[in-house]
Amino acid sequence: MATVNSNPETPRKRPTGKVRMALCIFGLFALILAAVVAYNYSFIKGQLGIGTAYGARIACSCHYIGGRDLNDCEKDFEPGMELVGLSLDDEKRRVTASVPLLASATAEYRGGWGCVILGQADGA
Repeated sequence: MATVNSNPETPRKRPTGKVRMALCIFGLFALILAAVVAYNYSFIKGQLGIGTAYGARIACSCHYIGGRDLNDCEKDFEPGMELVGLSLDDEKRRVTASVPLLASATAEYRGGWGCVILGQADGA
């Protein structure tokens, strides 16, 4: 007569040596990547600030001075600016460029001055 297993749960298998080694390597890689990003965070944040300010200024000039559509103005961006998104405020004649959760900059069209980047004090 065959014995019946009274425990419905089957025992879990432990990862083999190769799988365990791959998990350790992946974990180490993730830890190194996190350390590099944390170490360079202020540099990355600064570069994103420069990129969004450039994008806002170029898109503002393109739209309000050049008379082009905002989607067409994205063609003027430099390579590597694919993450920068644009939004338009026609009432205030402003263009805002942003990288979600990281950086944002606003440029405003002023007659006789062209497009200027707004600071925090200007209500950006």
